[in-house]
Amino acid sequence: MRPLKLDERKQLILKAIIDDYIFTAEPVGSRTIARKYNLGISPATIRNEMADLEEMGYLEQPYTSAGRIPSDKGYRFYVDSLMKVKRLSKEEIKNISEVFKKITEIEDVIEETVKILSQMTSYASVILGPQLRKSALKHLQIVPLEKGKALVVIVTNTGMVEHRFIKVPENVSDSDLNRISNAMNAKIQGLTIDKITPALLREIQKEVFGCDDILNLAMNILFQSLDDHSENKVYLGGATNLLNLPEFKDIDKAKNFLALLEEKELLCSILTESFFLDKDLIVTIGSENKHEKVQDYSLITATYKVNGRTVGIIGVIGPTRMEYSKVISIVNFITVNMNKIFTELFGEQN
Repeated sequence: MRPLKLDERKQLILKAIIDDYIFTAEPVGSRTIARKYNLGISPATIRNEMADLEEMGYLEQPYTSAGRIPSDKGYRFYVDSLMKVKRLSKEEIKNISEVFKKITEIEDVIEETVKILSQMTSYASVILGPQLRKSALKHLQIVPLEKGKALVVIVTNTGMVEHRFIKVPENVSDSDLNRISNAMNAKIQGLTIDKITPALLREIQKEVFGCDDILNLAMNILFQSLDDHSENKVYLGGATNLLNLPEFKDIDKAKNFLALLEEKELLCSILTESFFLDKDLIVTIGSENKHEKVQDYSLITATYKVNGRTVGIIGVIGPTRMEYSKVISIVNFITVNMNKIFTELFGEQN
């Protein structure tokens, strides 16, 4: 048997088949390619090339005498080598940009993003809220109130604000509280919680000698408040969008997909994996997903950041017959806007 290779003609045919299948959701035959794509090749030649592409694993035949559909391997080659990322229209750019104007709360940023992402892609959108243990401490202040009482205020660079009242011993003055605040900020400002080491705490203790009780209270509040907010929060949008697609006319498939979206821990686990990959955008296709329940879908994820530091993940879930070019373009542009607004609202001031 002659060795098969993915030459230019096969690539053109594969691209045409995938483009057509993404648009129609119908298996593609050789006559369709010859008629619609003007490749200058006869249906018989196209049919032979399609047979080769199937043998190579880029196409599948869902049933006898049907046309072909792309395999996960075919989609992967298409995304990596054949597809051109679609440019957003001026109207689409305007619609996305308008969403991010006049937003001043972290929750609003996430909720508006998940909404516009699902609306523009027509798939399901999912966002992992800011990982506070991935964020840096922006500021800590101990504010003196009435005698014997103070307020500890903690701000992270992802916009979380926590405040707790504490009792202050009589021998601790307002200037002592200010000294503790300054010492803590000087040592731990800009650090993630896992970078605040015992050695750093000992250095702070030396600088605020005699105020150990207040320092310990402040540090306990810092760690406790981050622990209280450390639960991963997953935001969903457009859950019913996929039910309008041909793939989900089967009631069992539809139920399975909706059940998947209810598994917040699984979604969180899938999204969190992106933290450990050194990529701004990841396309995971069908069987490439590690989790069996997600292997009928494709997932496009991107990281959003504060001052260049990854703090969360946005994603789009759709069928493997996803319009990859359009979704990647939308996700990229939304991510740029999220990075900008998060840094403006919550980034460390230089």
